[in-house]
Amino acid sequence: MEKAHYLRAQRDTEIVAIGTVHGNVPVEQATANALRLTERLGIKAPVAMGAARPLAQDLRTAEDVHGQDGLGGCAGEDPTTTCTNESAAEQLANRARREPGELSLLAIGPLTNVALALQIEPRLPQLLVKVVVMGGALNVPGNITSYAEANFWHDPEAADLVLQAGFEDLTIVGLDVTMASHAPGEWLESLPEANYARQILGFYADFYGSFLGKTGFVPHDPLAAAIMLHPHLATYVEDRFAIELTGRYTRGALVADQRILAEGSPFGRDIGTGRTKAKYAVTADQDVFLDQLRHAVTQP
Repeated sequence: MEKAHYLRAQRDTEIVAIGTVHGNVPVEQATANALRLTERLGIKAPVAMGAARPLAQDLRTAEDVHGQDGLGGCAGEDPTTTCTNESAAEQLANRARREPGELSLLAIGPLTNVALALQIEPRLPQLLVKVVVMGGALNVPGNITSYAEANFWHDPEAADLVLQAGFEDLTIVGLDVTMASHAPGEWLESLPEANYARQILGFYADFYGSFLGKTGFVPHDPLAAAIMLHPHLATYVEDRFAIELTGRYTRGALVADQRILAEGSPFGRDIGTGRTKAKYAVTADQDVFLDQLRHAVTQP
């Protein structure tokens, strides 16, 4: 919800298409929510239903984090519009083909749709201007397991396919930076009581407060949206990344070979140099971002 508000508030940004995916809730519920929000916010973009399950593991959803309806119990009435006949993967591949070098992709859920779009259109890394992904925990603990962040854990095979696809401008916004950008309870309470974002975020904030021991919430997705539009908000490291696929305790973890190896070292790189480097956000200007987010979610 709050990421849609954020994007809509950027005057020089156009949302041209929305794809849903399994993760927070089943994809059917996610699609209904996307339609509700486009209607509520006046976003004139087609909504395509995406993948209903991961590529290689059982479906798991997160209603305990986001509420049974995925919107903190505030979904409301059924939408009056319907989704497109294309799948989200088809929509992404077809839009990229029609508008090469014109589109950027913000991926804030499991990467199943993006992986499927790569199978439909292998040139996707060359057709998109840039890709920003919310996922991973490089040098901090995970959130869904001790090592893995939820989006990557929900479909590790898809995430690894995306990381090895060769996107020339790929930015990963993970828990290293999102957890450090925690929005305090005072920020949420400063919003008008009738504000829709405040209502939805209440359930989410209660969940985070139950284990963080402090009020407020972690703005994973809106921070990724902000960094996509304002890259200067963050600092980055560049590396080649992969996803652990076989570890009993580490499946879904984001990994990078961070060793400093001298020239002529007898040790080879764990992650081959055939992968294209990506940027990983490590710090963000929390104050500027939270001011931007407040402005966005309080727009009429």
